[in-house]
Amino acid sequence: MPNETQPILQGGNNTMYTQGQPQGYPPQQQGGYPPQQPGYPPPQQGYPPPQPQQPGYPQPQQPGYPPPQQGAGGGYPPPQQGAGGYPAPPQGSYQGAPGGPQGTDEPSYKGDIPDDDVEVNPDNAAGAAPIASAPPLEKMDQVAGYNQMDAPLPPPPPPSYDEATQPTERAGIEQTPTLTDEEAREALLSYVAENCCYGKKAAKNLHVNDLKHTAAFHYTLETFTEKRTTKWVNEPFSGQPVDGPQNGPAPLPWSIAVNIPAMFTNSIAKVEVPHTASVKPCHDCHSMGFRRCHTCLGRGRTRCHHCHGHGRRHVNHYDHHEKRHISRWESCTFCHGRGRQRCFTCHGHGQITCCTCKGRGSLKFFIQLTVNWINHMNDNIVERTALPDELIRNVTGQVAFKEENARIWPINHFPDQAINQASRELVQQHSGAFQQERILQQRHQVRIIPVAESLCRWKEKNFSFFVYGFERKVHAPDYPQQCCCGCTIL
Repeated sequence: MPNETQPILQGGNNTMYTQGQPQGYPPQQQGGYPPQQPGYPPPQQGYPPPQPQQPGYPQPQQPGYPPPQQGAGGGYPPPQQGAGGYPAPPQGSYQGAPGGPQGTDEPSYKGDIPDDDVEVNPDNAAGAAPIASAPPLEKMDQVAGYNQMDAPLPPPPPPSYDEATQPTERAGIEQTPTLTDEEAREALLSYVAENCCYGKKAAKNLHVNDLKHTAAFHYTLETFTEKRTTKWVNEPFSGQPVDGPQNGPAPLPWSIAVNIPAMFTNSIAKVEVPHTASVKPCHDCHSMGFRRCHTCLGRGRTRCHHCHGHGRRHVNHYDHHEKRHISRWESCTFCHGRGRQRCFTCHGHGQITCCTCKGRGSLKFFIQLTVNWINHMNDNIVERTALPDELIRNVTGQVAFKEENARIWPINHFPDQAINQASRELVQQHSGAFQQERILQQRHQVRIIPVAESLCRWKEKNFSFFVYGFERKVHAPDYPQQCCCGCTIL
């Protein structure tokens, strides 16, 4: 059975290969892999052919590609010469740097490399691209007032009703406009015109028996709150300013001033907590700036997936001279008979740029404050006709009452007691619903939406329709001239 680490050059029972190499097929030792050579990478002579060193990329053993160092305390290497006592970032990049070569013939990675060839398989865990990771929290600095991370911080006490002066006088409620019979008919004609399957005769020739005017009330309560959370984050260190503990103690989370973008609008802001930054070696690459390639596992080469590492492929073709199909083995054109290909991820280097530090070798750590502004809104609709309540929510009406304060008082002067009761319940509900958020502002309002119900008759058929809102929307589920099988009604 052929060895998996070398191309198969003998064809088993194929007599074409028992007498020697076929014509056009490279000799066994030419550009191939020596059958007795143990391990991988291949020796420096014979495989692959030496290529001239391209400019702009250092030799594998030049500075910028140091071998892994013995870890120091906490899993980090000893500090090297650099600014602030931290290791200097490695020179150049290890994956597709502008001006650099597209590949190399010898892997630069000197760490743990498997003995066997690696089969490229996207479903394999070895083929999964690495993602940036965060170090364990026990390696982070201890900052006073920041013991609780990734959780909402308890806010200061909310404003009391003593700070929100109760209004002594509230404006009266104005009357809403009404519709005439002709205005209701015009609204129905516009509604019918928007529905291609509705006939117009019923709207033009209907007889209005009665037109009832009512009003729907829409009460809304909004509570604008602020929620704050903190967590440790890191970013590649490339010489940016570092505001560390040497500049003073870190302020408490709720004492940091953050401008509110807009009132009663959901938004988010992220800021760096002052005096919490520091620079540490990258925990993922041990400050080297590169990691072992996840595709070839540091070998720089992968097994050719076209010939599965054999170096040749079994092909069928039609021989026009002999008038028959011939099966034969040919050298693999994808790997040139070598059975291996240069890794497409690391271009043969065996290592890739560290995705956590982006090749810098060092990370800037700091506490990030995340501020969420949330507008909580609840409403209540009072509508005493057959018109669905959800239709009232999406139309405009007359704003009869509106108040805004740090803490608002329930409505107690509205003519409809259902609105007063809804206001008391919603205000009480909001007063204790947001324990982990700070209440910044509250406001509530009442809108009056005009509703007209028209009782009509057409061809001995009684029906009704509603006209509601300042847009004069129509709701006519019982319209007598509806057609669902085609647009033939005029």
